[in-house]
Amino acid sequence: MGISDTMTPYLQSLLRFVAGLVFLQFGTSKFMHIPHSPISGTLAMSASGIAGVIELACGFLIAVGLCTRPACFLASGTMAACYSITHAPLSFFPLLNGGGEAVLLCLVFLFLSTAGGGPLSLDRILFGKMS
Repeated sequence: MGISDTMTPYLQSLLRFVAGLVFLQFGTSKFMHIPHSPISGTLAMSASGIAGVIELACGFLIAVGLCTRPACFLASGTMAACYSITHAPLSFFPLLNGGGEAVLLCLVFLFLSTAGGGPLSLDRILFGKMS
């Protein structure tokens, strides 16, 4: 067993934590203006507002590693919808349509929805499982 075999689960937890924080910032920007951005002040009952609620809830759950698999599955679907509705109509290429982050988050969350949150997660601490 090499060092990569030993470190992989911990790097999986780091990936989960960072992706959760990146996802969470979209929700905090929409509703709490932290950080303030062009999406700040989104109406809660709009499509972007519903996505913002998912970003807040799932972003927090993913970052702390609680209910990781279902939260990641919902977050992955949200990012797929975001890309197809907002970015894809502008251009085929993510570089040109500004959707690179949505594509990457979608795939990271899809991976985590099957692989789990890793050893450094509340799921592991509270329930003794890596989900």
